[in-house]
Amino acid sequence: MALLGNLIARSLEVRKKFRLPVASPITYQRHTLRQLLERGQYTTFGKHYGFENILGQEIDFVKAFRERVPVYTYNEMYKQWWYRCQEGEENVTWPGKVKYFALSSGTSEAASKHIPVTQDMIRSIKKVGFKQLYSMTDFKVPASAFGKGILMLGGTTSLFERGEYYEGDMSGISAKNMPRWMSSLLYKPGQRISRRPKWEDRIKHIVRNARKWDVGTICGVPAWVQIVLEEVIKYHNVKNIHEVWPNLTIYIHGGVSFEPYRESFKKLLGKPIRFIETYMASEGSFGFQARPGAPGIKLVLNAGIFYEFVPFTPENFDEDGNPKANPLTYTIDEVKENTNYAVMISTCSGAWRYVIGDVVRFANAKEYEIIIVGRTKQFLSLCGEHMSVDNMNKAIDTVAKKLNITIREFTVAGFKYDNLFAHRWYIGCDDPNVDAGEVRQLLDDTLCKINDDYAVERTSALKEVFVEIIPNKVFYDYLRNKGKEGAMNKFPRVLKGQQLQDWEAFVSKQGLMLHHS
Repeated sequence: MALLGNLIARSLEVRKKFRLPVASPITYQRHTLRQLLERGQYTTFGKHYGFENILGQEIDFVKAFRERVPVYTYNEMYKQWWYRCQEGEENVTWPGKVKYFALSSGTSEAASKHIPVTQDMIRSIKKVGFKQLYSMTDFKVPASAFGKGILMLGGTTSLFERGEYYEGDMSGISAKNMPRWMSSLLYKPGQRISRRPKWEDRIKHIVRNARKWDVGTICGVPAWVQIVLEEVIKYHNVKNIHEVWPNLTIYIHGGVSFEPYRESFKKLLGKPIRFIETYMASEGSFGFQARPGAPGIKLVLNAGIFYEFVPFTPENFDEDGNPKANPLTYTIDEVKENTNYAVMISTCSGAWRYVIGDVVRFANAKEYEIIIVGRTKQFLSLCGEHMSVDNMNKAIDTVAKKLNITIREFTVAGFKYDNLFAHRWYIGCDDPNVDAGEVRQLLDDTLCKINDDYAVERTSALKEVFVEIIPNKVFYDYLRNKGKEGAMNKFPRVLKGQQLQDWEAFVSKQGLMLHHS
C-alpha cells in the first residue's frame, strides 16, 4: 500500500509539471453543449425540440438552445419524460436504456426524486473524481496518504431492482461502479459491508472493523460522519479517532455547510487534518475545492454538464421557489460575483435545462468558483425578509461561538402570527444549561446585522422569533422515521407545508421537555 501511495503521488507530481494548455471556460462549455446536443439529437426529446436544427446554428447554437428548449423542474421532467425511462423505453432523453436511477435525499420535497444515471454520467463522475485527486498536490497532502484506505460513508451498493432498472443512493451507485483496482485496494468499508442494505447494520460493522483498516481519507455528509467517528471512538475506548486511524489526513465533505459541525468535529481528532469541500448531487458531480484557502468550489466545465445560471430574483422565481416561464439565464462567461443564481444544468444523463434547486454565489468568477448559499425552496421570505440558508448558517455559527455551545442541526419554519408573521427555530443542542432566550437574542441580532431586509421586516411584518432547543438525536430519529437515515440524507434547513406538519407532529409525540423562548 505504501508503494501504491508513492506511485500515485509521483504520477500526480509528474502530471503537474506537464500541464496541458487550458481553454477558456466558455470554450469548454460550448464544446460540452455541442457534444450533448449531438448525442441527444436522435432521442425522442432531441427530435421534439429540434436539436438537429439547433446544431445547424453554427455560431449561435447556444442562443438557439436557450430559446427553443424550455426550463424544466424535476416534476415536469419526470412526468413528461423520465417516467418513460423507468418503463424501459429507450432513447427518451439520452441514447440507450437507463440502467440506474438515483434516489435524491429529498431535502426540499417530502418524497425522494428518481434521477436517471447513465453510463456516460458514471464516466463523468469518475472524471471529476480523478481531477480532484490531481488537485490534491496543491494541498500538500503527504505521499503516504494516497495509499491509505478511503472510507466512503454513502448509500448501500446493494441496489434495489425495479424490473427495468435499479435504484439507490447516488453514492451507492458510484461506489458500485468505481474502478476495480480502487475497490479492491483502497475502498472502505469494502463491497461486503457496503452491500448491506440497512445503514445501522453497515455502521455496526464499520465500527467493529475500524482497527483492521488504515484509513487516510473519509468522505461523507458531516452529520453522519461525525456520528460514525463518535461510535468508533466509544467502541474502541480511545480519546480520539487518530488513536484508531493514525494516518487519517483528509476529510472530503459536501451536501451541507460544514461550519455548524467544524468545532465539534475537531474535538474528535488527535491532530489537524485537511477539510476539502466537494459538490456532488444526485444529478452528477459538479466540482470541488481546488485551491487551499479559497472558499469556493471550482466547477468542472468539461465533464458532460452544461451550466446556466438563473438570477434568483422575484422576476425569475415565484414565492415558492419555482422558476417562472422563460427566466433570464447566464452562461459561465456572463456571471457576476456576489449575485445569487439558481443552478440549471443539461447533462449526459438526459437532464435538459433542469433547475436542480441549489442557489450559488460566485466567490471568484474568473476561477469559476462558487459558494452554495441555499436552495430555491429553502429561502424563507414570508414578508420580504429574504433569509437564505447562508444567513442561517452564519447566525448559528455566531451563536455557537459566543455561547461556547455545540449546535449540529437546526431548522426554521415561518407562520402567520397575530395577523402578521413569525419564525420558529428548532435548534439541536445537547447542553442542558443552554438559555433559549439568549440564543434567540443572538440569532435575531446577528440576522439583523447581516441581512438588511430581515432587519427592516423585524420592525414591521416579522413580529416575533421563537426558539426551541431540542436534542440533536431528535433530528436523526426523524430522518430515520422517514427512511432517510445515513448516506447522503440531510435535514432540511427550512420546513414548509406537509414537511412542517410531519415534523411538528413528530416532535410533539416525543414528549420533549423543550427549552422555549
